[in-house]
Amino acid sequence: MSTQIPPRPAEDERRGTLRGVVDGVRSAQLSTSQKLMIFVLSMSLFGLSNIILEIIPDPSIGPVDISVSYMVFVPLTIAALFSPFWAALGAPLGEIVFTDLLMGDFSGLAEVEGYLQMFLAVFIAGSLIRNPRSKVQIAVGAIVLVLVDKILSAIVDLSKVWIGVEDAEFVEGLPESMLALEILGLGVDVIMSGILLGAIPAMWLIPALHGKIEPLMGMRPRVPGEPIPGQAPASGVFVGFALLLSVASFGFAFLEAFDISAGAFEPDFIDRFGDWFIVVSLVAIAVVLGLAILLFRRSQQSARKSADRA
Repeated sequence: MSTQIPPRPAEDERRGTLRGVVDGVRSAQLSTSQKLMIFVLSMSLFGLSNIILEIIPDPSIGPVDISVSYMVFVPLTIAALFSPFWAALGAPLGEIVFTDLLMGDFSGLAEVEGYLQMFLAVFIAGSLIRNPRSKVQIAVGAIVLVLVDKILSAIVDLSKVWIGVEDAEFVEGLPESMLALEILGLGVDVIMSGILLGAIPAMWLIPALHGKIEPLMGMRPRVPGEPIPGQAPASGVFVGFALLLSVASFGFAFLEAFDISAGAFEPDFIDRFGDWFIVVSLVAIAVVLGLAILLFRRSQQSARKSADRA
């Protein structure tokens, strides 16, 4: 009798499918056009969500402003379904271009602080969602996104006051403690942005879109347990990279504190022309998104023609 151990074809086959085409059309790896489409989609939709927030007035309860910083479910959905890295690159840029620059409230180099912090927040949160149908992972990702962004921002604010480059701004009726105010603000952000406009809509939207929207981009829907395209690596190198970006964001934040506003552009178009000027940003988003879809479709057609010839 032979004692040879038969090979394990199922495992070998699974390894192979992760590296190339899985059904003759869709690939587990992202092409350049798919990466660009994810980037533009994230930039456009997050920019649009911020424009909507510009229109909605911020309510308040006594001395506490109950405001929404951003719609967390928008970048989280794109990161969870497609790629955390490319979604994280595009989302904060959408806020800078379509909300700040086109509205005439661009702070120059100081904007890099918010970009780096939001990039880290979306990148880490999206990488935590390994199963797009797990509501627990989605809820954790939404809250982590807000915590990463707002904790880094709070550290910057506290550092400015402690170092003495800025004076503390206290609110009448609240404790005159910067730490207490930052904790209170963090709690409001977690509830409003992380839960109400983050976890709750994302827990419904991400599972509903999973498996339906990816084929439109020529992508295979993510399967639990498989590597995530563009995920944050769980290694000491990434931790060091994240710390480096955090320190860099602190540096750009202090540029504004020292009145170094290189590249600032602040004509305040809304104040000069009225709320209707928001239409300019909406048109810009439509143009950018339309061009991206057109180029993506042409790229897909070229890929199909090349495959047919082969």
